Amino acid sequence: MIQHELLRDKGILIVTPQGSLEQKDFDMLASAVDPYIQEKGRLNGLMIHAKSFPGWHDFAALISHFRFVKNHHQHVAKVAAVTDSGFLSILPHIAKHFVRAEIRHFDYDDKENALTWLSSTN
Repeated sequence: MIQHELLRDKGILIVTPQGSLEQKDFDMLASAVDPYIQEKGRLNGLMIHAKSFPGWHDFAALISHFRFVKNHHQHVAKVAAVTDSGFLSILPHIAKHFVRAEIRHFDYDDKENALTWLSSTN
């Protein structure tokens, strides 16, 4: 399950996984963010805020996650991985080869600095 908050005034989506990721989570995220992207053209930032990586519920969830990234990565300027998870902390080094967004890792307790970075313009 993923909780999310769209900070419309800043153009930032904050996602917080609460358990293993499911296919319906990515459908829900798309329905929440797609109208904003259609109206504004992009998200200024995406924050993934997770103490640890919860994994995927099943293979369908994994595929749904990949599809969400494929369909949205070109519409996100920056991604902040705010986590103490070893898996998520290496995300910036791996994902930079596949997505256009600028990606940066922050420690889990550094959420405010991550939000400030996402809010800044280049």
